[in-house]
Amino acid sequence: MDENIANEAWWRRQAAAQGEWWKKRAAAHQDETLRQNNLMYGGLIGIGVVMVQPFLTPGAATLDLSAQICVIAFSLAIPILSALIVLNRQETYRRRMTSSVLVLVAQQAALGLGYIGVVAGFWHILTIAGIAILIGTILGLAVHSAGYVRVEEDDAQATPGAEQPPQL
Repeated sequence: MDENIANEAWWRRQAAAQGEWWKKRAAAHQDETLRQNNLMYGGLIGIGVVMVQPFLTPGAATLDLSAQICVIAFSLAIPILSALIVLNRQETYRRRMTSSVLVLVAQQAALGLGYIGVVAGFWHILTIAGIAILIGTILGLAVHSAGYVRVEEDDAQATPGAEQPPQL
């Protein structure tokens, strides 16, 4: 009987330790997501400003299709990305991410438009550069995914404070 009580107490301690570990992990993941989002949003705004700048001169009145796509994509993306940065600051302040569907759609649209603007801008400069950015993106996504999965798996295996179960 005493052995069952000891086992039950051990399992309760383990459950409490696991619960605490997962809460800390979720909070840290959310903070990191907010930091990475800010990095992406700010980076795309900077890239957009640099890529659109040459098209602001009077001699750029006749833009080819790829230049027009670049300008239009960034003209839509930059204001949305700016709003998302401001929202991200509020989310960071409140230590919680919004659950708004409108924000989720805006995030995906802004990132997609920014990406389209980058590809179209490079395509305008040189067609092979546009193709290269497409290939580079696929490779970069593969590298990031493989690294992310490995880091998360290694972190999950290194659960701190795990004690051995009592021997029967």
